[in-house]
Amino acid sequence: MTKKKRVLVVDDSAFMRKLITDFLNEHPDLEVIATGRNGKDAIEKVKTLKPDVITLVVEMPMMNGLEALQEIMVVQPTPVVMLSSTTEKGAENTMLAMEYGAVDFIAKPGGAISLNLHDIKDEIIEKVIEASNVNISMMKRMRPQQKRDSIDIKEKLIETSIKTKININKTKNITNKDSVKKFHTKGKFFVMIGTSTGGPRALQEVLTKIPKDIAAPILVVQHMPPGFTKSLADRLDGFCEIHVKEAEDGERLENGTAYIAKGGKHLKIKKLGATYYAHLDDEEPPRVGHRPAVNVLFESASEIRELKYLTVIMTGMGNDGMEGIRTLKEHCETITIAESAETSVVYGMPRAIVDNGLADEIVNLQEIATTIKEIIKI
Repeated sequence: MTKKKRVLVVDDSAFMRKLITDFLNEHPDLEVIATGRNGKDAIEKVKTLKPDVITLVVEMPMMNGLEALQEIMVVQPTPVVMLSSTTEKGAENTMLAMEYGAVDFIAKPGGAISLNLHDIKDEIIEKVIEASNVNISMMKRMRPQQKRDSIDIKEKLIETSIKTKININKTKNITNKDSVKKFHTKGKFFVMIGTSTGGPRALQEVLTKIPKDIAAPILVVQHMPPGFTKSLADRLDGFCEIHVKEAEDGERLENGTAYIAKGGKHLKIKKLGATYYAHLDDEEPPRVGHRPAVNVLFESASEIRELKYLTVIMTGMGNDGMEGIRTLKEHCETITIAESAETSVVYGMPRAIVDNGLADEIVNLQEIATTIKEIIKI
């Protein structure tokens, strides 16, 4: 028999604790071993019970969820799934939680007491199960970077290798310019990034190392529901030299700017004359469960065949992006970077790229930005 994943449910509402507990206990692979009513209660139970996964809300008395999350990542690093409100403040707190080490979040369809939580029962179960399988060594708290802070890549790589007990020599490390695949000819470049679970922190790691004079627009699909992508973009913009923003329909795509796909809408590239624009589509249905979807962005790009595409697939469940990259490589000059197993929080999306022979470079998260700069010769 498969050992059940042990879950700690933390919420200041007894009603919500009971509802979430009942949902999770219905699944044969999950067992709620305890509940907590505030942050201090959560920390004590994490220390003594050592759960496999925690569900956590932000607003609680005595110690809130953000404070508790930071402490948990120090005393007993554990996968945490946040239950978040879709208010502007809730979205900002959710992005902070991702930064502090939460694996993922779920947008509640109501206020603090969500009477229609049954609507997202399956999502709660799915994300708790996903969280139980993450690479927790990659979810420890990373302090927010200020613009262009230097990072000791070698130390981070050594630490990751030790903690994950994976042979780091399996990963291609970029040590000289000749080791990186290059585009055959010069031209107009686009960088496109796809990611899901663990993506907000991975994006912070990569985008903060990209210089403002990068000779390409950067288009990003992060699997995220409506109401959260603007907070993600605004937060990243404060850390980066490049401009980071939530994509707007019809806006011109400029070099030195990263455009985050808006939650609930597919992001596509459109051409008018000699100019390239963003198009947001909320009519095309979700693809493999996602809108925005990486595949949709890549497929729209494949129709503009004079462009050269550098695609990056980072941490996330599933295989979104795989078919899109296959299409791109059939029609356009495309180079693909896949994040390594060593640094992926969830090695699903990158693995699909690697296993299907679509990855030109496989590198650790900390070296993705360096690889991007080498490939497009910044």
